[in-house]
Amino acid sequence: MCKKIKLALVDDHPIVVQGIVSLLENLNDIEVVGSFYTGTDLLRFLKDSHLDMVLIDVMLPDINGIELCAEIKKTSPNTIVIAISNHTERSIIMQIIQNGASGYLLKNASVEELNQCMENAMRGDIAFSKEVIEIIAKPSFNDLKGSPKFTKREKQILQLIAQGKTTAQIANELFLSPLTVETHRRNMMQKLDVKNAIELINTATERLLI
Repeated sequence: MCKKIKLALVDDHPIVVQGIVSLLENLNDIEVVGSFYTGTDLLRFLKDSHLDMVLIDVMLPDINGIELCAEIKKTSPNTIVIAISNHTERSIIMQIIQNGASGYLLKNASVEELNQCMENAMRGDIAFSKEVIEIIAKPSFNDLKGSPKFTKREKQILQLIAQGKTTAQIANELFLSPLTVETHRRNMMQKLDVKNAIELINTATERLLI
């Protein structure tokens, strides 16, 4: 009798978790040993338990999947990580693979694709669903330009802009001049090629920069 693969799932949507767990429980070689709604809960579990594989969402309430993948591999290097997400940005797919993930599927993938990707990952291959392969094969103009890098200060200001704070409030909170805050804001808008604060927040959110 083959040893069952010990697997956990991380997604903050209970219906998604229940649906995927139901599918996985029908596979003879899979044992679902945990399902979590936050990355923090998974990492806490992983410190005391062995997992062969983790399926993670890219967007979680406490940490994004790219960072979570890196933390999982740091805590348990042999645990296989596969991302299952609705995000179709090539840059996100490539970033999570660079952080140690063994695969990436969209949430509309079939059960057969999920099963095949898990089997491929267990063999040591990088596994993608059909649509993800097509995305990787056709980089967009933004992908070719590369993902922009924000400084620590820019990220601080971006978070405060996302909270709806004004330039004056941000300047007061970070002990900066309003001119400095505006300069950082303009630099970030230029890096993302956007025209206003709303586009800045939307694009930064899409690229998991917030």
